[in-house]
Formats: sequence, C-alpha cells, structure tokens
Amino acid sequence: MFQNRLFSYLQKQLIVPIEEIVPIKNKVYRIKADTFNFILKGFFSYHQFVLQDSFSDSLHQEGFNQTYTFYPLAKEPPLLFDQTYYGCLEYIHPSTNTFTFQKQEDRLKGLEILSHFHAVTEKLTGQFQMAVPHFNHIEKWQERTAIFLNNLPVIRYFIQKEMVNEWLLWADWSLKGMQKESYIFENGKKVILHGDVAHHNFLRAKNGDVYLIDFDLISLGNPRSDYLQYANRILPFINWSLEDLADYKELADFLDEEGFIYALAFPTDIFREWNRAIREKNYLKPTKIQALLDLTVKQFQERQNFFMELKKRVGQ
Repeated sequence: MFQNRLFSYLQKQLIVPIEEIVPIKNKVYRIKADTFNFILKGFFSYHQFVLQDSFSDSLHQEGFNQTYTFYPLAKEPPLLFDQTYYGCLEYIHPSTNTFTFQKQEDRLKGLEILSHFHAVTEKLTGQFQMAVPHFNHIEKWQERTAIFLNNLPVIRYFIQKEMVNEWLLWADWSLKGMQKESYIFENGKKVILHGDVAHHNFLRAKNGDVYLIDFDLISLGNPRSDYLQYANRILPFINWSLEDLADYKELADFLDEEGFIYALAFPTDIFREWNRAIREKNYLKPTKIQALLDLTVKQFQERQNFFMELKKRVGQ
C-alpha cells in the first residue's frame, strides 16, 4: 500500500515518467524511470536534505568525484511524502565484485579514497561549519559506554560476567588515556568527517571505480576520528595485529601517538552492536543473536592479546 501511494505521488511530482519502485532498505528505493534509473532516498528533515544536496555538489566542485550527485527531478521541490523529505540521487550501477574489508586491495583503496575525501573537505570547513555538528570523540564514547552499562542486565544473560568485565576494563583504560591525550583530537587541522566508514559505504561500480556514499553522519572534526573508525573496522580482518595495522601508510603515523593507541583499545563495535540489538530487540531473534555472539565471543582472545600489546606500546 505504501509503495503504491509513493508511486502515485512520484508520477505526479517528477519531471520524468517512472515505471517501477524497487526497495533497497528503509526509505531508500531504486526508481526505474523511462530512460534511466536513480535512487530515491528519504531524509528526516528538510535541513538534512538540503545539506546533503549542497555537500555533494561542493564535493564535486572541489574535485571529489567518487560519490553520487543529486538530480533536480521534482517539478516543485521539495518532495515531501508521509512526513519524509526525499532526494533523487544518481544510481551507481554496482559491480558483482563487491567492496569488502576482507580484501587487502579494498582496505588500501578505501583508505586512499578517505584520504582524498579529507583533503577536499578541509577546504569546505568554512562553508559548512555552521551547518554540521562538531564531533567530540570522547563524549561520543562516554555516551556509548553509559548506554552499554544500562544494558548490562540483558547482556549478562548471554555473555559471561568475566568477559563483560574485561570489555569494561578496556573501555575505562581507553577513555582515561584519551582524556589525558585529548589535545590530539581537539587540535590540528579540521575536516568534514564522513562518520560511518563501514564497508557498505564504499561502493564498487560496474566499471571498477570505488565510490564513497551516504553522508548522513557528517560532522566537523579531526581526521583522526575517521581513521580510528576505519582501523576499528579493518582490525578483525587482519587478526587484530598492531604490526599489520602499521603497514597502512595513512594509519602508520597515528600509531606513534599515545592518544590514538589508547583509542584503539575502546571496544566500540561491541558496545555499538549490543546497544543496537537491545534498542531494536534483535536479541530475541536467533540469527541476530548468533551473529552478535560470533562478533563478541569468537574474537575475544585475539582482542585481549591486542589490548595487552597496546598497553606495552604506551609503556604500561
């Protein structure tokens, strides 16, 4: 019913005739038009829609072409349907060879694109400094920890107490060290951070080019925050090896900074995924909880060894 109503609305509001709506995920659709395809993406506010349209356009103007463009397809913008604003984005035909952090070549390519993205967005900080939030890494993780602590009664039903206590030890050590070395995140150059450098936000197109997509979480901050998140994302695929992490030139210099080393110890993925599972009640679904247990239990010994290596790096 919803798609039928949306289809009828778009037929009236767009300057191109459309033939089909294909759902991709929540409030994201591939639209088959008469002569081409495009993506219809929902935004929770008009401000967010305008911001991302403007940001995408500015990226292209500054030479960062590894992302989509917005199409002006509405007869009378904005598109507003069921209290959601929609934008029409370029459809990038995906390759069957999907981007994945399991492959070394993709991990390297992702860092190369992220470095280029930061070089461009450093020029855009003045233009967008009033439109995007300022990112505070320590504050973000303190909040994540507080939610995790509140969720402990449920988490301890699935995970033994000793393992949970170990995660909390890592988090406490990490946050205290980051606070001591907070200047590295607060000072230095500022860029517009992507904020979600997960593998699914790097898209390999049919022609082989790799694109960076989805700017829902952009903020103003130090590039270390994106690189730290990238390191956290790839560590499971390099066996939680600090030595292997140093082989990535974009990350190597940061590994000489105590603040960055402290930050690597924070179990951000564990806290994030458990908080999400409890918020969305996914822990009641057998397949979801099994994936979560695989993430948090199977890698425990490797992560514990990694934590000890980090402590040695800072002389503790």
